[in-house]
Amino acid sequence: MQMQGRLRRVLRAPPPRILLYRAISSPPPGGNGGGGGDGGSGVAVKQVTRGNMAEALEKLRGRVREAAFVGVDLEMSGVTSAPWRDTFEFDRADVRYLKLRDSAERFAALQLGVCPFRWDPAKSAFVAHPHNFFIFPRKELPSDCSSHEFLCQTTSIDFLAKYQFDFNTCFREGISYLSRAQEEEALQKFNTLHHGQTATSSTNSEEDGDIPLKSASDILFTERMKMNFKEWRDVIVSKPMVDNHLSVNIKCGAGQFQTVFFKMRPAIMLNGFSSHQLKLIQQVLRKNFRDLVFVCTFGEDDTSEKKVVYSDTDEDRMLLMKDVQEDQLKNREERVKSAIGIRHVIDLLSSERKLIIGHSCFLDIAQVYSKFVGPLPSSIKEFALSFHKIFPHIADTRHLLSVNQAVQELMKQKSKSLSSAFSLLCPASYSSAEKASSHSPVTIEVEGDETTSSSFISGAKHEAGYDAYMTGCIFAQLCAYLGIKFEQFSPLDDLATNTRLQKHINFLSPSWNSGTVIDLSTGMERPDPGYMRRYPAAVYDNIVVIWGFMSKVRPKEIKDCICKVFGSGSVTTVFSIDSTAALVQFKKQESVNDFLDLKSALERADSAVLILHPLSTILEGGQTRAAKYDTYRDICSSSESKSLFADQAEAVCATSKNQFKENVDDNLISGVLDGFALTSETEGDGILSGSKNQDVADVTCHDILDALHDGKALLGRRM
Repeated sequence: MQMQGRLRRVLRAPPPRILLYRAISSPPPGGNGGGGGDGGSGVAVKQVTRGNMAEALEKLRGRVREAAFVGVDLEMSGVTSAPWRDTFEFDRADVRYLKLRDSAERFAALQLGVCPFRWDPAKSAFVAHPHNFFIFPRKELPSDCSSHEFLCQTTSIDFLAKYQFDFNTCFREGISYLSRAQEEEALQKFNTLHHGQTATSSTNSEEDGDIPLKSASDILFTERMKMNFKEWRDVIVSKPMVDNHLSVNIKCGAGQFQTVFFKMRPAIMLNGFSSHQLKLIQQVLRKNFRDLVFVCTFGEDDTSEKKVVYSDTDEDRMLLMKDVQEDQLKNREERVKSAIGIRHVIDLLSSERKLIIGHSCFLDIAQVYSKFVGPLPSSIKEFALSFHKIFPHIADTRHLLSVNQAVQELMKQKSKSLSSAFSLLCPASYSSAEKASSHSPVTIEVEGDETTSSSFISGAKHEAGYDAYMTGCIFAQLCAYLGIKFEQFSPLDDLATNTRLQKHINFLSPSWNSGTVIDLSTGMERPDPGYMRRYPAAVYDNIVVIWGFMSKVRPKEIKDCICKVFGSGSVTTVFSIDSTAALVQFKKQESVNDFLDLKSALERADSAVLILHPLSTILEGGQTRAAKYDTYRDICSSSESKSLFADQAEAVCATSKNQFKENVDDNLISGVLDGFALTSETEGDGILSGSKNQDVADVTCHDILDALHDGKALLGRRM
């Protein structure tokens, strides 16, 4: 009776797949669209490690092929290697790209989120399949000499830990990878090895020179091997073969020999011999046994196995050598293919040419290029064009949030972060969504692949798979705001060519504060009309970078002391890079050279003059350096990694103060400043006066600068 009761309950229960479907398609708890809290979201995300990678990839191929678009996200071990490598409003496009490239090259990708969205006309809804791939760049090929070191930014690691990131699974079960460049390099190495190294050595080979038998041990060893091989060969020849096997067991007096079959031929395993002894064995075979072939093969871990194989004819011997060489090449190619790992997913997305959706994803695509394609190009334009060839259709939801007036009104002053946009545009209930706007929300369901599986867990914020799902959900709702009617959408339609969406595809913001968008199809940047600048527009020819302050100097203090010299309003902006450096933008371009000339002149003058001068605030200690904007770019381009900008600059630049603009002629400086002790100042006009003699007229800093300019002109005529 008890058994029958359990049976009736099972029969009444819905099938396991329906249970899973209900669980994963139900609204997330808390009413925040699955974006809040540290717990699960109610959305099942497939967790993929190296243990189930092959199976997941096979199913993902079909999902991507059917998808209208694919949400993508990355979780990384860090974002910036130093505070000054963060992107600033004052960063020129080339400088911003250098910082981006530094981040992509130094930090690791720990998770890849991929979520295909398929339109189901019968349900009038999108069906999503979120996948979370764990990544770890372990060394898979013994011949791979590339570095697998990466940085971890403590704030990023702490942030991931806060959201229960599974570091154990990442490091133990993460899927490794080869970039396209690394794959090509590995194949070239194996091909060189295949053509340059003889996989098999025939006893007829005369390429190897004879080893002189000088020692008694070598003579005894060769004679013993000759006897053992002869004994073994004679047994092989004397015993009949039945179905490619010997009719009786071979007994050989040589205890070191183990008889096996290699490619249906009798063979001896050569175990326990030194490299010198193996060379002597090859010499014995070459000189005494035409029908015995020395063969060297390599296992999966590149360990070699040496054998002596019986081959009774020249034709059979040539066939054996050819088979071994082909097996070696095939084995190595298979190992490279296996080592490609997680890049198979990237290649899948690229080959299907689907519309890829990211959120503020410029750093993500740089990571994808660096890890799975090859070294990042030298310029942002070259990078954009190269990436566009691989992924021709990309949309950035952060950019799309700014292109529709209704969405802008809805967002108002709210953050454009992924979780904030998801909570606003994708609420848990349709009623709240309809209240938020006049648009009916696009229905999205999540579907599992299996009835029961431990690889499905409830997604959470800042897990790449769930973030990819949220990104796709936001995109679907934004499409509705753009007037796209999915009810009229066919699964065969190409969403990337939709007229309402096409003009917004391939436009990405290089950073949240760049104030520009870049067209990946052309590599050109243009201003973002929706961006609100915090500082006046940068004029890079008017900017100097100053570093090496002895004590912390606030931007206002820097501006005040320079304006005392060059006049009120001469400096438009002072931007602090970090506690040791700042960017100063002058109103006029000529002020840049004037500042650098005056700084050099003051530092070469009498110390009392420098102490009393208004610029002493920033020149204190004589260690302050200054240069034009291009030097700032050069410092950012260096592979040096210092936490403070001043230390980075000193590591990159020569210690000589004559390297930059500080090369004013010593005689000229002494002639201009001789006799003047600048002891008083007038703030309004930047006038400084004083002399050793009360009859000498007041001298201003502008007089000094004029004298410097006149001196340069005279020097030019003399030369």
